Amino acid sequence: MKIQLEDLTKSFPGRGRNSSRVTAVKDFNFEIPDGELIGLLGPSGCGKSTTLNMICGLEKPTSGKIFFGDKDVTALPPEKRGVGMVFQNYALYPHLTVRQNIIFPLQNLKGKDKLSRAEMEKRAMDAAALVQIQELMERKPGELSGGQQQRVAIARALVKLPHVLLLDEPLSNLDARLRLQTREEIRKIQRATKITTVFVTHDQEEAMSISDRIVVMKAGVVQQTGKPQEVYDDPVNLFVAKFLGTPPINVFQGKIKNGKVCIGDAAVLDAPGQKDRDVFVGIRPEGFLLKEDGPLICQLGGVEVMGRDISIVSNHEASLNPNIRSIISAETKVDTSSEIVRFAVKPSKLFVFDGSSEERIRI
Repeated sequence: MKIQLEDLTKSFPGRGRNSSRVTAVKDFNFEIPDGELIGLLGPSGCGKSTTLNMICGLEKPTSGKIFFGDKDVTALPPEKRGVGMVFQNYALYPHLTVRQNIIFPLQNLKGKDKLSRAEMEKRAMDAAALVQIQELMERKPGELSGGQQQRVAIARALVKLPHVLLLDEPLSNLDARLRLQTREEIRKIQRATKITTVFVTHDQEEAMSISDRIVVMKAGVVQQTGKPQEVYDDPVNLFVAKFLGTPPINVFQGKIKNGKVCIGDAAVLDAPGQKDRDVFVGIRPEGFLLKEDGPLICQLGGVEVMGRDISIVSNHEASLNPNIRSIISAETKVDTSSEIVRFAVKPSKLFVFDGSSEERIRI
């Protein structure tokens, strides 16, 4: 099912008596192709969950429209939209067994959609098999681990055979190992069912690992959309560049001066035809090249061995990060007795942003 969001806006009344309205989502335009998994990504309060709630029907847009396929569903209640929703807290009924929790949404179907008991049982078992919890059907939620509860919640969302699956921070309550395992399972399930899926998270690694495309949001406004690797490699502004990447991008105060991008006195990139101005220079951790005659001179803080890679920790007076992190091959020899380390920079891993607007300057 294709989803089309047109000029979608949602504002709420301010808290104070004379407070102005707060805009949670502003002029959101986006098309989600049939069968894709889209990651809505951004910091807390950026509007991603509000967007999800509008797609689901739990929130009514202040303005704009939502289409499922060619059908305008903007005014439809949630139960008429054919969506499955998985919440952050799973929302399982503690007094019901896993089987009863999964079947519950089917018991409220009416008219031509009403199912026999045998049909409901089959649907429940099919959904349980999809998430591999068949052996847990007679247990209650309190007897399950967090990861198992999450699978029950997904099975319950899938049992109605929804056109659209919506996941709101579904992994945030799991430990690191379970998060990794469960996100892989979600991707596997989505590929198997081919259900159009919208996945909300503040975890950029999570979104990039399983999404066909990501939507990066800030303060209710879409900053950039695209395939995860393309957005990482080609950020449109400093916010997107800083939000994506682990370790995060290294940001320096710099200048464009006499056709060069400079960090302090070091010219790190040619910038022919560019006017002189203050800029921010972003360098991905993997963008540093250790060179004896490299133009960028930093104070060496230490070396961390990470197996196949080495992380060089250093400092520079123009750096906006507490520490500069440079990821290089473990085969590279680092002179740890020296107080300084010198780098050249890979042009493809260096981004220049306007010092005022923070928008990307294409060089």
